[in-house]
Amino acid sequence: MRYLNLLLVCAPAAIVGRFLGWSPTWLFILSALAVIPAAGLLGQATEELASHTSPRAGGLLNATLGNAAELIITVFAIRAGLLELVKASITGSILGNVLLVMGLSVFVGGLKNGEQTFDARHAGVNATQLILALLALVIPSLFFFAHTESEGPVEWLSLGTAVTMLVVYALGLLFSFRHTSPEPALGQEVHAEHPGMSVGQALALLVGATVLIAWLSEILVAAVEHTVAELGVSEFFIGIIVVPLVGNVAEHAVAVQAAWKDRMELSMAVSVGSSLQIALFVAPVLVFLSLLLGHPLTLVFNQFEIVALFGGSLIAALVFQDGRSNWLEGVQLLGVYVILALAFLFLRP
Repeated sequence: MRYLNLLLVCAPAAIVGRFLGWSPTWLFILSALAVIPAAGLLGQATEELASHTSPRAGGLLNATLGNAAELIITVFAIRAGLLELVKASITGSILGNVLLVMGLSVFVGGLKNGEQTFDARHAGVNATQLILALLALVIPSLFFFAHTESEGPVEWLSLGTAVTMLVVYALGLLFSFRHTSPEPALGQEVHAEHPGMSVGQALALLVGATVLIAWLSEILVAAVEHTVAELGVSEFFIGIIVVPLVGNVAEHAVAVQAAWKDRMELSMAVSVGSSLQIALFVAPVLVFLSLLLGHPLTLVFNQFEIVALFGGSLIAALVFQDGRSNWLEGVQLLGVYVILALAFLFLRP
């Protein structure tokens, strides 16, 4: 994935352009492109640190920092008051992982290796966990639609839901660590590609990548409204499609490469694990951070997002329930994602 680092040239261009007063649309494009390799470096630093710890500690580190890039972007969006973009990015991340990444992985892996197999029981547990997480996300929305005067109660319901989801996420990690053997392959693979990085170097890379992503995120978020007006797309579409992609391209590439190498268990662990982390960890954390930033975020999604989340997770669960996959199932998942992306492009909530 070193080729993604070529996009780092966009980072100084975006930073310099910000001071020189370049077009907000160009600043948005440059900063978005620069976030892609910066997020990859952040993931690499996390994996390097994980390789210097025990497998379980490394798994916890990955579970905590796996979506750090997107979390940083959404924090800046909350600070700017772009709450609809934040909620759209939550939806887009979950759909992107279970439809786009899984679909592309199954398609590519199926073309090269034929029918692929994986642990159906483990996949079933993850699918159930994901559907339960999505149910927790949409309950505040259904409550909001069912009551005409529910602004106060829905805020408390969102907070209570966030606490519950964090508890479920923590207990899910505990169960996974105790009842399944940790998967060290991803960290070992990254470490093999970049040997010799010490803990100090990994920490320095982690801090440097975090600072760079924060800087780029501020530029990106500041340019969103101008970009929306100039390109004619909605803020909603940027949150659904653009933000999740730029924050997770490197991680998506890992999942696809794993499927290409006939390691579907690892590929699914990356894609489904990222979806669970967004739903059960990132979304609740954003609810509490929004209180500190003065722009309270409620877990109220529009009706189309609710249908898309349940439809996407359901079709993914059906595809993988038998523990086998083929390239046609990958095409089916990708087809659903394309249809939803087109719908979100024209949707003006």
